Amino acid sequence: MRTIIRAQYERLRARLGSPVGLIQVVAGPRQVGKTTLVRQVLEGLGRGCHFATADAPSPPDARWLDQQWDLAVRLAGDDGVLAIDEVQKVRGWAEAVKARWDEDRAHGRRLRVVLLGSSPLLVQRGLTESLAGRFEVIRMAQWSWPEMREAFDFTLDDYVRFGGYPGAAPLVTDPPRWAAYVRDALVETTLSRDVLLMTRVDKPALLRQLFELACAYSSQELSYNKMLGQLQDAGNTTTLAHYLELLSGAGLVSGLRKHAGEIVRARGSSPKLQVHDTGLVTSRLGGTTAPERDPEQWGRLVESAVGAHLLRTAPADGVTVRWWRDGHDEVDFVLQRGPSVTAIEVKSARTGSLEALSRFQSRFPGARALVVGAEGVPLETFLSQPAATWLEAPSSSPTPRRRSARNPRR
Repeated sequence: MRTIIRAQYERLRARLGSPVGLIQVVAGPRQVGKTTLVRQVLEGLGRGCHFATADAPSPPDARWLDQQWDLAVRLAGDDGVLAIDEVQKVRGWAEAVKARWDEDRAHGRRLRVVLLGSSPLLVQRGLTESLAGRFEVIRMAQWSWPEMREAFDFTLDDYVRFGGYPGAAPLVTDPPRWAAYVRDALVETTLSRDVLLMTRVDKPALLRQLFELACAYSSQELSYNKMLGQLQDAGNTTTLAHYLELLSGAGLVSGLRKHAGEIVRARGSSPKLQVHDTGLVTSRLGGTTAPERDPEQWGRLVESAVGAHLLRTAPADGVTVRWWRDGHDEVDFVLQRGPSVTAIEVKSARTGSLEALSRFQSRFPGARALVVGAEGVPLETFLSQPAATWLEAPSSSPTPRRRSARNPRR
């Protein structure tokens, strides 16, 4: 593995040197390099720093946080840096940080604070409830295609199949071992320690079943009623929608809502399931099969890779990611920021119709259309640019053709 510096490095370094001095919150799922990045920044600051982690079997309380704060002042001084890893594990962390932060500012102390959290949903909840106006968020996610290529010599097919978890990358030469690592060290740890331990979940077995279902149906629409039919002890659609939000907040899977122009769809409408990393899909296969040998399965995986890339890069630029369907016409993804809208169709083969893009543009005048893959923007190019890039890109859809009977979806 080659050491690389992620884009968030310079952002965090600049903010810690800024006279504004807000609390810096580095949030993202497990095993994406949050701790490594913060340590890299602290090592290069040239000032006193104290790094502590709350990731212990028994979650610490606010007194522990007070002790770390006092220790940082003794070791690093009033102008040093305190970094707390897995801060969401500290009971009452948001209120404790607010009290110490306000006390420091009232007495003219300038201790800089960095908070790291592997459960973005829980971290955001604490921030909005107690720390309004005192923080900035730096979001991190699974690694991009260029990062995995630079660090691990991944080919494009490697990235589509194995995804962007750097800790698992050295194991891809042994796919069954890689799959077991993703399931046990990443997925199960996230579910048990970042979701079930920190949030009230009345049906933990259902949460795990929903995650498995979302991986199996990634890049596909699945109504909540259909989910109820495939899950045991599923309760009701409200429960499923809530659990899907928890899984999304943990950086695992999301349910994309339908695009409807100015109309906001209700949470209960049929979501399009989307993993945040394709490694979550292929790890379910146990590493014993090669999805690229099945054109339909590979097409789903390519589409999931595009969707995961959009979910990773869209929030930083204020871009929303949805999808669209009207009758038999379906558009894979719809990007929107303000009045700018781009419809995206993913093609892993040179067959298939693009009529849905034309109908989308007729329904939403001014929207751009973009084809990713065959006859459009090359997949490697698309995965190398953030989502916001394609809001300003010119349309790239060729003239619609009749849908192939041999490959009806693509």
